[in-house]
Amino acid sequence: MKVLLTRRLHDFAVKEIRKRYQVEIYTGKVPMPKDLLVSKIKDKDGLICYPYDKIDSDVINAGTKLKAISTFSVGYNHIDVKAALERGIIVSYTPEVLTRATADLAMALMLSLFRRVGEGNSLIHKKEWKTIFGPYEFLGTDLHGKTLGIFGMGRIGKAVAKRALGFEMKLLYHNRKRLSPREEKSLNARYVSLDELFRRSDVVSIHVPHTPKTHHIVNLKLLKNMKKTSFLVNTARGKIINEKDLVVALKKKTIAGAALDVFQNEPIDASNPLIGLKNVLMTPHIGSATVETRREMAEITVKNLMLSLARKKPIYQVKVESGHLGRF
Repeated sequence: MKVLLTRRLHDFAVKEIRKRYQVEIYTGKVPMPKDLLVSKIKDKDGLICYPYDKIDSDVINAGTKLKAISTFSVGYNHIDVKAALERGIIVSYTPEVLTRATADLAMALMLSLFRRVGEGNSLIHKKEWKTIFGPYEFLGTDLHGKTLGIFGMGRIGKAVAKRALGFEMKLLYHNRKRLSPREEKSLNARYVSLDELFRRSDVVSIHVPHTPKTHHIVNLKLLKNMKKTSFLVNTARGKIINEKDLVVALKKKTIAGAALDVFQNEPIDASNPLIGLKNVLMTPHIGSATVETRREMAEITVKNLMLSLARKKPIYQVKVESGHLGRF
């Protein structure tokens, strides 16, 4: 069997799949050009891809021998899952492994916003720290006692909730499906509408997948509901937020600030109006970027592929459930 990788994976993982298959690895500029992907997939039995690869119906239909698609990611909206399943192609992903790392980053971004870590770091690097600050200067805000609104109480949302309890924060959440009373009690979290979540929270942390229903769901209307002292954190998917509306809200100080690990288009363009705004903290999509997490993701990606090509159930298989993909 033949397998195509749209980008090089960890050496140990590549070594493992080379034991069983003929492996071709694309090493050019990321992402792999669609015309090249369509050309290369024609004689391949398996595909390992990444979240920035668009595996649409053109790619899937070109892969006449394709039996399995394994994505190195928790998200799979870059794959036309319906088209794949109609062809009998098994689609797999890596959900649970990056929960802790992404939740840790969400908390790190919250702390950085509340305590002005990014500003302080920049101040020193620019050699602008000239005096010892007095009792009313360069003040941040405590997380203790603040209300955290979690939009999307799946695996990552729950992990963030558990961490927030350690900071003695109050928890509100909105989810497509309400948690059981037992789960709500264990997390000390109260279910509210999306409008109420944005209106009452001191910081809103986004943890929903990007779907047609969540596309640009965070818009100016919701942002205007927020307190002027509140913050927005997004470690989920960039297209959940209407970026133009967020820029307006940040410039007009409708909200105090935002921390973003994901963006509408990645990497962001140098002309993106978010760049240069003092009340936004940005990281380059590093939610799962720890040595431990990425290694485990590679292991699961390879195992998923090998199991699928053996016509066995992979560790994590994507399915179409109740007419929608994913959940929040």
